Amino acid sequence: MTAFNPSTEDFAALLDETYGGSEMQEGTVIKGTVIGFEKDLAVIDVGLKVEGRVPLKEFGAKARDGEMKLGDVVEVYLERVENALGEAVLSRDKARREESWVRLEVSFDKGEKVTGQIFNQVKGGFTVDLDGAVAFLPRSQVDIRPVRDVGPLMHTPQPFQILKMDKRRGNIVVSRRVVLEETRAEQRSELVQSLEEGQVVEGVVKNITDYGAFVDLGGIDGLLHVTDIAWRRINHPSEVLSIGQTVKVQIIRVNQETHRISLGMKQLEADPWEGIEAKYPVNARFTGRVTNITDYGAFVELEPGIEGLIHVSEMSWTKKNIHPGKIVATSQEVEVMVLEVDPVKRRISLGLKQTLQNPWDAFAEKFPVGTIVEGEVKNKTEFGLFIGLEGDVDGMVHLSDLDWNRPGEVVIEEFKKGDVVKAAVLDVDVDKERISLGIKQLEGDPFEAAAGAGEVRKGAVVTCEIIEVKDTGLEVKLADGDLTAFIRRADLSRDRAEQRPERFSVGQKVDARITQFDKKTRRISLSIKALEIAEEKEAVAQYGSTDAGASLGDILGAALKAREGGEGDEE
Repeated sequence: MTAFNPSTEDFAALLDETYGGSEMQEGTVIKGTVIGFEKDLAVIDVGLKVEGRVPLKEFGAKARDGEMKLGDVVEVYLERVENALGEAVLSRDKARREESWVRLEVSFDKGEKVTGQIFNQVKGGFTVDLDGAVAFLPRSQVDIRPVRDVGPLMHTPQPFQILKMDKRRGNIVVSRRVVLEETRAEQRSELVQSLEEGQVVEGVVKNITDYGAFVDLGGIDGLLHVTDIAWRRINHPSEVLSIGQTVKVQIIRVNQETHRISLGMKQLEADPWEGIEAKYPVNARFTGRVTNITDYGAFVELEPGIEGLIHVSEMSWTKKNIHPGKIVATSQEVEVMVLEVDPVKRRISLGLKQTLQNPWDAFAEKFPVGTIVEGEVKNKTEFGLFIGLEGDVDGMVHLSDLDWNRPGEVVIEEFKKGDVVKAAVLDVDVDKERISLGIKQLEGDPFEAAAGAGEVRKGAVVTCEIIEVKDTGLEVKLADGDLTAFIRRADLSRDRAEQRPERFSVGQKVDARITQFDKKTRRISLSIKALEIAEEKEAVAQYGSTDAGASLGDILGAALKAREGGEGDEE
């Protein structure tokens, strides 16, 4: 018997004959014929020497409903030509998956939407059946807004957009959100085209923020700004609106490019600012409610939609640089006066202090000039004392009105804050809100008293006491009163050698002649030299002239002797 020893070509031909040709490749989709049923399996002949068995459940509804019969041609996936049992390993699911991949790749390349069903939840998202191919749906791509319950979306055919495909790894990523956004954009565009400014529509409040509310107009949202909700002041939209509430609004503005819509509710009501000047005339008084307090004043609601501002400067006659919250409180009812109305800028200026009597007017009526008042020293400044007076007003004592004779800079040091003092009212300026007081005026003016008595006048001879010796002269006090005067160095003596201040001492009394008496400047000037010259002239006139042969010494000696003799006679 001769042994069979086939060549390589013969072996290949034998394999080709055995397995039906080279077109039967593992990992491909092939056609087969149903030749029998075994329990829950279908026997499939794919043209190989061996058959394959596929679970009936992989054929879906057709198998469940009994529509599948012998002789049906079906597509299956050839995983292996022959396994250990000598059967072909076939799969209908993998065949459907392969078919789906081909169709999905075409849709992906064209950017077309595909239909699928969400059938399971996994980490980070969900799995979607795309007619046999399994895709991943990230949680962020389920809807435009976060979805809490995905139950209603499960096992429901719906469109998806393929975002990414990788056949080598078997990965497909899809999005439902993209489809919804495209649909929404189309609906928005159509809806925006149908809206016109001034149109009145109904909507549902979807969201509320600090600056307004978003209203759903049936597929597109419009912004209802807080300032357009009502004519009156609204601090937060939630004071008036709630989510889910149906509201009637007017279209204020429509931007066809950005699809932004501005809405208004107050525009559906009458404008309370119409005829505002007639309703609120200047200088009229009204009662209102404080709605808001700021650093610069307080807003008062006169009626719904009409607010006026009380500027901080118009809140109190006497309380300056104080926060408005220290004078009024939110929701407080206050009486105000209308100061100004501007219908164009929609502003009303109000005054609070104008409803109260001006304290400076009240003070002027009760304390006319010359009245003696009493108050507490509130402050000391470089130009005087501030004294608190009745009516919560202050008066000022200028340095020059502290003392008749002493400098104010010295006298003010004798006062301290909290001291209760008396003063005379010198002047009340209501417009400038100033009250002038004087402390020295509580006593008579010694200058005027001296002038009125006639004892102190220009040319009179007075006796005075030296109170200070200076290089420039002597500071003296007139013996008959509190008046002070100054004797210059050049006026200390007719004799130049005697014009030395140091030859005098404090407490010493000297006679001098008044050379200047100015009531306006309150200045008195004395001169010993002028007195000596005057006495010399008097002696010459009485006892003779030097032209007659008598010397000045003889004349003065005779005058002195006569003077001494007269004094002796008086004694």
